[in-house]
Amino acid sequence: MKSDFSIRFRKEALMAELVREDGNLVLKLSTVEKAEGVHGDITVPITSVVDVEVVDDIIHALHGLKLPGSRLPGVFAMGTFVSTNETTFAVIHHQHHRGVRVNLKGERFDALMIGLVDPETVKASIGL
Repeated sequence: MKSDFSIRFRKEALMAELVREDGNLVLKLSTVEKAEGVHGDITVPITSVVDVEVVDDIIHALHGLKLPGSRLPGVFAMGTFVSTNETTFAVIHHQHHRGVRVNLKGERFDALMIGLVDPETVKASIGL
């Protein structure tokens, strides 16, 4: 039987994490997410963050053509999504119906969209 620690560690190792570190906002991806999203961790200066919004239906708020990445519409999305107005990097798992949208200025991506269990806590921990 697995211990509570090993179960918690395994779940956390498979999920993206959005954290504030040394004046930057860092989207830390698991190894699986890096493969699915065809991208590594993303670091942006905190000064590039315009705002952070809690989104109730995160998967349906994502629009655009997947270039590159993985997607099953309405279920999950990992990678870069390009529309006529913006380029978004998304990490949304099927079990996360809610999440955050981080709007950026002057960066490669106009927004980061991350599905989360508790988006309000993550938003508060970023401090914006």
